[in-house]
Amino acid sequence: MQPPTALNAAFAAGDTAAVITETLAMDGATTVVDIGCGHGGLAKALTARGFRVTGIDPGEAAIEAARTAAPEADFVVAPGERLPFADHSFDAAVFLNSLHHVPKARMLDALGEAARVTRAGGTVLVVEPLAEGPFFEAVRPIDDETNIREAANRAVADACRDGRFELRGNVVFERKERFADVDAFIRRVVSVDPTRAATVEAKRGEVERLFAAKATKDEGANIFAQPLRVYWLRRP
Repeated sequence: MQPPTALNAAFAAGDTAAVITETLAMDGATTVVDIGCGHGGLAKALTARGFRVTGIDPGEAAIEAARTAAPEADFVVAPGERLPFADHSFDAAVFLNSLHHVPKARMLDALGEAARVTRAGGTVLVVEPLAEGPFFEAVRPIDDETNIREAANRAVADACRDGRFELRGNVVFERKERFADVDAFIRRVVSVDPTRAATVEAKRGEVERLFAAKATKDEGANIFAQPLRVYWLRRP
């Protein structure tokens, strides 16, 4: 079955939040756990569409920022591999660029926890960046995530093989981000992981060179594309 027009438009635009909200709406989900919610960007988009959202993240500072960004959502400090919720608590679970931040040995545990807290027949979406594309290449000197991103993709495959999920589909699309200048790019990269700050300073010249080389210009903005793979999983 062809995806509806709104979902196709979200893929074409590279709008990750819209891809997730349209998919969840298509599946009839109303309650969602956002695993690795970061600063609450996805939670804000989901609550604006009427979803009831609970976000979890192991970082207390991230959770405080998320509460400010999405005051209508609930937030809990917790790791993805140990969710503090009862079985079948949600219609859906989402990992947005977060599974590869779970320790490699615990990725399958995190996926198992997502299955546990999602109702039978519910949806689990895993969105993971691929180790390629202009954004990845510009960030690579700061933090080369090639191996850990591949591990996250293998963990999803393993979770489907062992019966935790049924794979309904997977799609690769390009997220596009706009930056006014290299300083805005660096702030974005460091906000994901503050430990990157020292490396940025040590390699700033290389980062500036790659920023200039990899950006696509559009009306004064610097555009960076990042291929993402979204796994559309069903909880048996």
